[in-house]
Amino acid sequence: MPIRRDWSHLEKQARTLLGGLSLDEKLSLLDGDTPFWGGLAAIALHDISHRRPWPAGVLGRLGITGLHFVDGPRGVVLEGGATTFPAPIGRGASWDVDLEERIGAAMGQEARSFGANLFGGICVNLLRHPGWGRAQETYGEDPVHVGAMGAAATRGVQRHAIACVKHFALNSIDSARFRVDVSASERVLQELYLPQFRDCIEAGALAVMSAYNSVNGAWCGQHPHLLQEILKQRWGFRGFVLSDFIFGIRDGEAAVTAGQDLEMPFRMIFQATLPAAVAAGRVPMARIDDAVLRLLLAQASVPGGAYPESLRGCRDHQHLAREAATKSIVLLRNEGNLLPLSGTGSLAVIGPLADTANLGDRGSSDTRPAPASVVTPLAGLRAAAPELQLFPCDGHNLAKACALAARSDAAVVVVGLDWRHEGEHIHPGDLAPILGQAPPPDGLLRLVGRRRLLPLWSRLAAVAAQVTRLGSARAGGAFASGDRTRLELPAGQEALILAVAAANPRTVVVLMGGGAILCEAWRQRVPGLLLLWYPGQRGGEALADVLLGRVSPSGRMPFAVPTDASHLPAFDPRARRITYDFWHGYRRLAHLGQAAAFPFGFGLSYATFTHSDPMVQWLHGALQLSVTVANTGPMAAAEVVQVYAEPPGQAAERPRRSLVGFRRLSLQPGQSERVAIQIPLRCLAWFDASRDAFVLEGGRHRLVVARHAEDKGISVDLPLEAGVVGL
Repeated sequence: MPIRRDWSHLEKQARTLLGGLSLDEKLSLLDGDTPFWGGLAAIALHDISHRRPWPAGVLGRLGITGLHFVDGPRGVVLEGGATTFPAPIGRGASWDVDLEERIGAAMGQEARSFGANLFGGICVNLLRHPGWGRAQETYGEDPVHVGAMGAAATRGVQRHAIACVKHFALNSIDSARFRVDVSASERVLQELYLPQFRDCIEAGALAVMSAYNSVNGAWCGQHPHLLQEILKQRWGFRGFVLSDFIFGIRDGEAAVTAGQDLEMPFRMIFQATLPAAVAAGRVPMARIDDAVLRLLLAQASVPGGAYPESLRGCRDHQHLAREAATKSIVLLRNEGNLLPLSGTGSLAVIGPLADTANLGDRGSSDTRPAPASVVTPLAGLRAAAPELQLFPCDGHNLAKACALAARSDAAVVVVGLDWRHEGEHIHPGDLAPILGQAPPPDGLLRLVGRRRLLPLWSRLAAVAAQVTRLGSARAGGAFASGDRTRLELPAGQEALILAVAAANPRTVVVLMGGGAILCEAWRQRVPGLLLLWYPGQRGGEALADVLLGRVSPSGRMPFAVPTDASHLPAFDPRARRITYDFWHGYRRLAHLGQAAAFPFGFGLSYATFTHSDPMVQWLHGALQLSVTVANTGPMAAAEVVQVYAEPPGQAAERPRRSLVGFRRLSLQPGQSERVAIQIPLRCLAWFDASRDAFVLEGGRHRLVVARHAEDKGISVDLPLEAGVVGL
């Protein structure tokens, strides 16, 4: 349920403050409080993105404490002991909505302990192509799954801070994000790329960050259809829109008129353009008042009180990080029931990531836990099983690795991706045109003179872009990785897997990373394969629990992994134009008639489950499907029940099968439970642009209870009448 608020009281409080503001004060609330040139230099020289929250709208005269932003898809990014959780793509693999809400609450608490009240850690952009450098920051490829997880995180964060949902919208290419124009029909927008944002708004999010890219020819930071018509009018969003940082606005007047409320983090384009635009009547005063009221209203919603530093990395949050890491692990292959490794006396632990802290990329989502607090796979195994004889090796010496594998009862090879292979990326050549719109420093204007300075401004902007790039590199090299066009492991890692598997037939491969890794060159040669993702600071303990059989693996794939990259949609990291349609992920594979190597929703267990007796009943505006789930295996385990819809498909072209609901549950051996899953009618409908509404197609609809997107499952047929079911 969304957070309950007394909106009338909060709005009265905000309007009282609004009435006491001068025009200059109102305009000062619409941008970050950090001066542009000083802030840019501080990023380059001091890495301040990880030292303190970013302030905006602090106004001491009226006691307005303002907004204080921190990032954090996998935990608060500031130095000072915050918990590092698994990256969102791993948490997406848990399919655990309750867990994600608890993680959101923990992140909100820790953000407040740093003095922040605006948390930017909820990314719900769809993973259209698994080579996207920031795949790790979202939950997966499907809007129903991503929306449920993002809404859960929103509910948790909003108990303590303002939840900021990002990046609105269609932001899923990193290296071209400052220049690419994404074309998408209104149907595609409403059915695939916007529903997950709507889920977060309905869950109570009070901030939305606009994206850098353009959509259908208009920059997202100044896009009236996205920001005003859809977000604020159609969805009734009460909160505020903030720009993505530094480069999120191109035209101040166009942005504020379109619905942009706050430029972050510097006093930049709004400051340079809005005073004159308001004075000339080009920007109505009512729009300024609306933006300020939204900002004040969100601030008023934040609970009062102090949050102590002891919350950071506290025992409860550490346990939560370990639980999340355990539930995120996906067992992809277990030939001959090699796993769990029971009765194993010796184990070779091999690979460049076996004893490396591998938490994710080093861009804006980079967390800073103390190195000693990160449990690597090797450290986790050592702590979990002191009696187990371990033979560690980084794998750089292939002969040594094979010798250790041959003398051991089994071998675990830990390989995959790190911040050098994928992550956030800034292409400096794209920044100069944007920085050229920044206001010249007043001192420089006085020193050089406006007529002499302005013709040189584009050159100075190019220098500023280079400073930004160097500052990012100083922060850890995050912006050198970006999107991936080759989805296989590095050749040396593939050679290591094949060599160790040849030396010991009881080999388990553990993959780390955020996006898809194609495994066709070697996956049939190894009996055991696990996905560990970027597992947070307690990931090594979680891996040990699963390898040793103390916990059954329960993760399910949040995206489909194809057998060949040609089965994926086109992906150009430096594209200027691209079209998004219905066909990505499991929908595209079904459309092409291609089976996945690992389907969406797939994951093995140490237990076995049955689904039986599906039934459907009508609720107000929704259906409810109930099914009996039984654990018929030897140990306690969790199952993820997935419901897919197969529409008649006569009124419009539609995917053959789409996820419409899911539920995770844990069962003891021999236990069964009746599970009910609600399915909003909008999930069964298609968007008819001619009627500007979601329309239910008449005819036979089939609901399929399945273990993954390609599972035949068990089904219920429903004859439904055609009709409009909502906007």
